[in-house]
Amino acid sequence: MDVDALERQHTLMSAVLRYDELRARDSLADPDDPAGPRPLTRGEALELLALGEVIARRAAQGRQLTVRTARTTGASWAQIGRALGATRQSAWEAHKRWIDAQVARRGEADHMGFDDEEAAEARALLANDAD
Repeated sequence: MDVDALERQHTLMSAVLRYDELRARDSLADPDDPAGPRPLTRGEALELLALGEVIARRAAQGRQLTVRTARTTGASWAQIGRALGATRQSAWEAHKRWIDAQVARRGEADHMGFDDEEAAEARALLANDAD
């Protein structure tokens, strides 16, 4: 199963729905009970693994967009770190890596990336704060 193709195929919601369907079947299947849910095929098991990765990628993307929103609305890095169950430093570093990745992906066919102005605006939100 090609995780990149699957990522292009699914929204976060459709990936979660399919993942939940396969996960439920996998956990309830009993090969000795022909009347119950059928066990996953190899292809379905691989799809389940790939869907988990798609969900993680999409959630990470959404997380950094929300970090940007939190900073725009005045949240400190310490507050963001607490909300993520992390330190202020690790929250800051993760966001910086995300910004750098957006700049690097600029112009890719399936990704818009940040242009110079967007990157400058995003980096301005990285500024340290007193909290």
